[in-house]
Amino acid sequence: MAQSLSKIYLHIIFHVKTTSPKIDECHWERMHSYIGQLINSTDCQTIRVGEVEDHIHAVCILSRNENISHLVEEMKRNSSRWIKTLDTKYNSFAWQGGYAVFSISQSIVDRTVEYVNRQKEHHTKVSFHDEYVKFLNLYNINYNEEYVFSD
Repeated sequence: MAQSLSKIYLHIIFHVKTTSPKIDECHWERMHSYIGQLINSTDCQTIRVGEVEDHIHAVCILSRNENISHLVEEMKRNSSRWIKTLDTKYNSFAWQGGYAVFSISQSIVDRTVEYVNRQKEHHTKVSFHDEYVKFLNLYNINYNEEYVFSD
């Protein structure tokens, strides 16, 4: 029997709905850990999850048995349910409907992880909007800003 071999690194980004409460810094590490567990539960491999109050970055290896839309659905659906158990402040918490995902070369995985690790510092200088547009442009993704930043 032929064996399927693959190693596809992904950088996934998604943000909270504009009407949703932001994630308090005291919950960031728990959210990172929980989303990492969700990624691993799909047979993918978590490398790093990071966030600031309004969006998530996840770096992972896609399982050959998983598809991207299901992976992101599991991450968003289950983390949204979970955060609501932390505090009543999050009763109306929801993620944006969309997401961005980029394949990354093994040669830049470490650099991408460092980027994710520096999110708090990074966003003192660059807005999420500008960061997101930069990624979309870097990967030559055609998009309509009216829809990208709507809930």
